[in-house]
Amino acid sequence: MTSPSYFRDRILPILTVLLVILVVWHLFVVYLNAPFVRDQAARAGETVTFGQVVERTFNQERPVLPAPHQIAVELWDTTVGKAITSKRSLVYHAWITLSATLAGFGIGTLLGVLLAVAIVHNRAMDRSFMPWVIASQTIPILAVAPMIIVVLNSIGVSGLLPKALISTYLSFFPIVVGMVKGLRSPDTILLDLMHTYNASRLQIFWKLRWPASMPYLFTSLKVAIAISLVGAIVGELPTGAVAGLGARLLSGSYYGQTIQIWAALFMASGLAAVLVTIVGMAHSAVLKRMGEKP
Repeated sequence: MTSPSYFRDRILPILTVLLVILVVWHLFVVYLNAPFVRDQAARAGETVTFGQVVERTFNQERPVLPAPHQIAVELWDTTVGKAITSKRSLVYHAWITLSATLAGFGIGTLLGVLLAVAIVHNRAMDRSFMPWVIASQTIPILAVAPMIIVVLNSIGVSGLLPKALISTYLSFFPIVVGMVKGLRSPDTILLDLMHTYNASRLQIFWKLRWPASMPYLFTSLKVAIAISLVGAIVGELPTGAVAGLGARLLSGSYYGQTIQIWAALFMASGLAAVLVTIVGMAHSAVLKRMGEKP
């Protein structure tokens, strides 16, 4: 058998998908922005060729769909070209959102693990509380977020905590579900073996259930930290916040700055990718520590 090629198996598929996305993106830039170009030319009594239409669609000030190079320029200008303490810097806004994300993720992780342990070890919790956990996610976060913000503001709680609680609301669910599955993953024969050793429930938990749940936990954490970021951004929208990636999206929508909106979206995507990568690295380190073979 031929040895696997890292470039062929890993890099090439990603590059192919990115190339297809860029080609389709450029086609839609022309398609969506062309009506405005033609309308402006008609108002000026000017006749434009197809080449001129294509050129102008890629350089509009407020395009319907920004071109990739416009977003790249905006990202460079608002990250490298601005001081990180400037309120026009995406780094500054990303930190505001990241702080709420990490706070909500931490609370959600702790809450999710505790609920999963209670559900696995208590049949009443399993039958009564687990359905409520699942039902809680059927309520759209856009409906819940304003209520949380308004209620907490009415009792004098504002700032980081309300946004963190919205992130918690989203992030605890995958952790509960994943940990319940993980804590129940040991085979019956292994549980019976622990009983033959006269192991207590606490010993069974720490020596069997908890190690077996680690792959499930970190898989859930990857999902949880990504949607925790979404929760922090959503939490910034109903407050009319002046800082954070949600605030950038909001101000961009107010003034029709589509390039600003897309730059903030790309920044959020990059931030989520970094957070998921960090969790993945922690996952690999823990499994290696537990003796997993590379």
